[in-house]
Amino acid sequence: MARISRLDPALSGVRTGLIIFDALNGYLHSGSAEKDAFLAERNIIPNMQRLLEGARKVGMTTFYPSGAHADDGSDTVLRLTDTDMDLGVGGGADKPIKPRFTKGSKAAEIAPEIAPIATDVVIPKRRWNSFHQTDLDLQLRARGIDTIIICGGSTDVGIASTLFGARDLDYGIVVASDACYSTRGDNNKFFMERVFPRMGRVMGVDACVALMTA
Repeated sequence: MARISRLDPALSGVRTGLIIFDALNGYLHSGSAEKDAFLAERNIIPNMQRLLEGARKVGMTTFYPSGAHADDGSDTVLRLTDTDMDLGVGGGADKPIKPRFTKGSKAAEIAPEIAPIATDVVIPKRRWNSFHQTDLDLQLRARGIDTIIICGGSTDVGIASTLFGARDLDYGIVVASDACYSTRGDNNKFFMERVFPRMGRVMGVDACVALMTA
């Protein structure tokens, strides 16, 4: 995939699906003024909407890998880590990292601005990598999809983990850079400039939509 001239839902070699990763109320409508301002400054939700609109215009299927953790923690491993998710104190036996939202909660619902339609596919997941122990790979291959466009957050957590999985499954990769985000320092910039270009193509939403064709 040295050169992409089209992102097409039907053309072999670039038969494309859109992945909107963890676009949940709890992340996109957190209730935190600081987080909401961060996302608004970067136009994350409007950029996701434009990407989704472009995909739907050409009949491209959209996939929604979404955290679906059990409320009682039975599907979660409490790991011992050096820090919490934001590199602060935490991660030990007395304060393990836990999923922030559990299935069935309002926070775990997909944000209404980019909600799926009947032809889209919601993929419940319980780990960062959207391919791990889910049917995402099956759903893509059943439709003959060999290339994915991905957006969402966090870039340094689920997006990165999913893209490492996609690369090892030999999917073509396009990262919609201005529809991805991380609130952790310069992690988003690092992955966009130093990691993802070695795995696929990194481009803005406008460039992605321009390459979509019926």
